[in-house]
Amino acid sequence: MGSGCLKVTKYFLFLFNLLFLILGAVILGFGIWILADKTSFIAVLQTSSPSLKNGAYILIGVGALTMLMGFLGCLGAVNEIRCLLALYFTCLMVILITQVAAGLVIYFQKEVLRDELSKIVGSLIVDYDPENGDANLQDAWDYVQKQISCCGWNGAKDWEDNKIIKNESMLLYPCSCSVDVKPETIGFCKVDGPLNSTASSDDWPVHQQGCMDGVQKWLKDNLGIILGVCTGVAVIELLGMILSISLCKNIHSEDYTKVPKS
Repeated sequence: MGSGCLKVTKYFLFLFNLLFLILGAVILGFGIWILADKTSFIAVLQTSSPSLKNGAYILIGVGALTMLMGFLGCLGAVNEIRCLLALYFTCLMVILITQVAAGLVIYFQKEVLRDELSKIVGSLIVDYDPENGDANLQDAWDYVQKQISCCGWNGAKDWEDNKIIKNESMLLYPCSCSVDVKPETIGFCKVDGPLNSTASSDDWPVHQQGCMDGVQKWLKDNLGIILGVCTGVAVIELLGMILSISLCKNIHSEDYTKVPKS
């Protein structure tokens, strides 16, 4: 490889790793978002599902390591350090294998996650208590019901199992399910109008459809964004591996022994 071509490869690899550094920061941001989000359905999952928490920690770890590898790639390319380029290539290969393995685990565990999600929401609805419950978890579920315009997991009837609503003879209903819900409304609302001493979910002014379909669509939409970013990073990793090993071999073959002089 001529010196001109080598320089082009070197600086292209530098710019390439600069982009790689930015995408690593994006992956890191996704992981932090999953752990820090307290206002959407992610809060319900990350509070109750260890698998999602572990996934978030993996994203943070991979993102931080990806940023470090981008920095090492820039340094190795600009200074033509062969051993650093070889280390960079090896680390990229390990990260790529890890990402593929994590993706396969998530794909084959999606049915387990769906069943786990149904149990989590069912337990949340039964124990929902604005006065004594987990405020973050309950606010997150209220947010989901308001945003998706749904009620319960399978339908409004799920709320008939709530302990407080049972004690009030079904004359209370979740405000976040109301068809006329206000953004700040949470907790329970009282059924208006003349009714007998008992009521049912059919008497509540709420959305009757459940949140299951809407939540699954929400998860699919967000998962697509995350997978899209990860796929982009994987392609960049492959190109980075090709460029780094090519530059590493040619630095060796042309015997670059530049030693900075003081």
